[in-house]
Amino acid sequence: MTAHNANTKLKSCREMENVHLAMEEDDLYSGYNDYNPTFDSEELENDVGFQQAVRTSHGRRPPVSNDFIVCVIHNERERERERRKKLLFVFSGSTFDPLGQSRGPAPALEAKNEDTPEEKIKILEKKVNDLIEESCMAQSRGALQLALEKAKEAGKKERALVRQREQSGNADNINLDLTYSVLLNLANQYVNNEMYPEALNTYQVIVKNKMFSNAGRLKVNMANIYVKQKNYPKAIKFYRMALDQISNAHKEMRIKIMQNIGVVFVRMGQYSDAITSFEHIMSESPNIKTGFNLILCYYAIGDRERMKKAFQKLISVPLGIDDEDKYIPSNDDTNSNMVIEAIKNDKLHQMERDLKVLTEKYIMTAAKLIAPAIETSFATGFDWCVDMVKSSQYVELANDLEINKAITYLRQKDFNQAVETLKTFEKKDSRVKSAAATNLSFLYYLEKDFDQADRYADLAMNADRYNPAALNNKGNTVFAKQDYEKAAEFYKEALRNDSSCTEALYNLGLTYKRLNRLEEALDCFLKLHAILRNSAQVMYQLLLEDPQQAIEWLMQVISVTPTDPQTLAKLGELHDSEGDKSQAFQHYYESFRYFPSNIDVIEWLGAYYIETQFCEKAIQYFERATLIQPTQVKWQLMVASCYRRSGNYQKALETYKDIHRKFPENVECLRFLVRLCTDMGLKEVQEYTTKLKKVEKMKEIREQRVKSGRDGSARSRREGSAGSAGDSHSSNSTKGERLSAKMRSLPGSNEPYEASSPKEIDASYVDPLGPQMERPKTGAKKRGEEDDFADEELGDDLLPE
Repeated sequence: MTAHNANTKLKSCREMENVHLAMEEDDLYSGYNDYNPTFDSEELENDVGFQQAVRTSHGRRPPVSNDFIVCVIHNERERERERRKKLLFVFSGSTFDPLGQSRGPAPALEAKNEDTPEEKIKILEKKVNDLIEESCMAQSRGALQLALEKAKEAGKKERALVRQREQSGNADNINLDLTYSVLLNLANQYVNNEMYPEALNTYQVIVKNKMFSNAGRLKVNMANIYVKQKNYPKAIKFYRMALDQISNAHKEMRIKIMQNIGVVFVRMGQYSDAITSFEHIMSESPNIKTGFNLILCYYAIGDRERMKKAFQKLISVPLGIDDEDKYIPSNDDTNSNMVIEAIKNDKLHQMERDLKVLTEKYIMTAAKLIAPAIETSFATGFDWCVDMVKSSQYVELANDLEINKAITYLRQKDFNQAVETLKTFEKKDSRVKSAAATNLSFLYYLEKDFDQADRYADLAMNADRYNPAALNNKGNTVFAKQDYEKAAEFYKEALRNDSSCTEALYNLGLTYKRLNRLEEALDCFLKLHAILRNSAQVMYQLLLEDPQQAIEWLMQVISVTPTDPQTLAKLGELHDSEGDKSQAFQHYYESFRYFPSNIDVIEWLGAYYIETQFCEKAIQYFERATLIQPTQVKWQLMVASCYRRSGNYQKALETYKDIHRKFPENVECLRFLVRLCTDMGLKEVQEYTTKLKKVEKMKEIREQRVKSGRDGSARSRREGSAGSAGDSHSSNSTKGERLSAKMRSLPGSNEPYEASSPKEIDASYVDPLGPQMERPKTGAKKRGEEDDFADEELGDDLLPE
């Protein structure tokens, strides 16, 4: 037999082999216990093959033609012949005895010799196939490293198999399909493990081997690797090489390769080349993805007219999905109904639904994208898209596009147009009416028009009682009226209709918190956390009274939103309450860095630097507070005190003077000026003393007038005034008049300022930063001695010579 004939037979054998080349050895007794009419003893006389086998001698097999030498394992006729032989071996004897009545012993079975080269080669081939199968199974389980190891081991075994065939002089019968499978699986496993250079080398070995038929199409795989490596020019080259080696008979594969070429051109920004590929596909074999990509390319180059034409092509693409009526059971055919029940949720129907959903998504996205670009205004463009959709097979999408038009108005903050658009759906079918009313209810809720929000929530529920969004909005309107029990019922009903309605579950947790049912609230937020693992809002609601647990949850929040200033400030507060000043400072500082306008954070940082005796650093924070609250005098007084404590008396004096110009009636500023000018020996001390006396006199007169106005007849008015004044004072103290708990905790800072007596000037003051720490006094004199010495004049004899 020539090599050419052997290769021809080998090729015909390959076509009969399974794709995964899972060749199994036939067991000697396989099928012995299976009943087959062929072996019916009553018909054996009429069986030509059996009669021929009976006439064959015991130790000699029937001759096999050369045409089946290579593919004997895969030929069904040969399999049948082997089974008949086995049957013959069992029943052979001097006479045929189908009922087993012969008393003579059956001849011994022929032993299978596993030491022959052919048997060793078969065993080794089976090991290679098993390793390929194990590699594929490991990949399907996600064990990519194990899959690669099995693929490499299969490669080693296959090379050993080739060497063994060569040594046995049977090189012509090398199983090229097995070699191809080993190399292809190895390359795929390299790709799965992101070992791209090794994968390319393995693919190159396959592609360069001329004995592998149709290996050129693997250049598509190589091009895919270059795309992953972002080597787009080389990817285009290999896609085109693969395209050249695939005949026109494989139309679908050529279309997919051209689609890949177009996508790569888009990534390269070469939209004209991409348009050429996509237009060819849409003319030969249109599909939804290519149509959408073509619209994107036209949008990128700003071609209005071609955008319109591409949109019309997109909505005219046939989906190939049969009518849904085939899944509706009839009343008179039980068998058909059973079949319909079986297939209406099968994988094919699921694929059809997924394709329909994807198509609607592409159409909606394309309409929203091109609407502002194809006409002079967004509304006109959207109306054109709606008209096109109404005249297409996707007529049911027209209403959804109208609702999206209203939502686009919302994004543009054109609430009036959004409301007008949604109100046009009040006379439409129930589904669309419910969706429009739900959006209207939400709009009015945002505008705090709770009556209108409640009315449209009722309208949405009447149109579709099982609409979870409508029930959630209804619960929100009831929640706004503080009827928490009723609100909880609406949220529960929304969850019964749709257990995945996370908004209703979150609102239910907030409602339970308002009702002080904390365990139930915690249960809601824990369920929600299981669904939305990375939701910072949900994790923030899980804060408990235990500071350590609260810190743990807040750290999870920070891992999701590391730049949230409120969360960082809360973490700082908790660490401060636990006495961990360094961690508290770190979180407060980060909070200030991301949001430098939080007064509480600014105040804490300033107080921290004062407490740690770094008054110079505290100045920048109090100056920031001054910019935020310029009418609050206390921040400017703190800036001046920081200058004074740091030893910069001149700057402190200038700051106090500036404060006095802005707040001429502030008693505390005047007291600081009097004391500072006295200490520095400045002439302005008398001026500020006079001003302090006048301000205190005016303050005393005002107090007397208020006191004289309080009589019994005006008690109710006085109580009302006191109430409002108390509210005002409370508000001011909250906003900035009061010192924070941190500032009050500083030594001496909790003593109020006291007005001096009108009879004499009291220039004493209390530092808003608290008393300064005493420094060591080396060689300090007593106060009495210093004063006595200061009253005497120095004589000439005490002056230095």
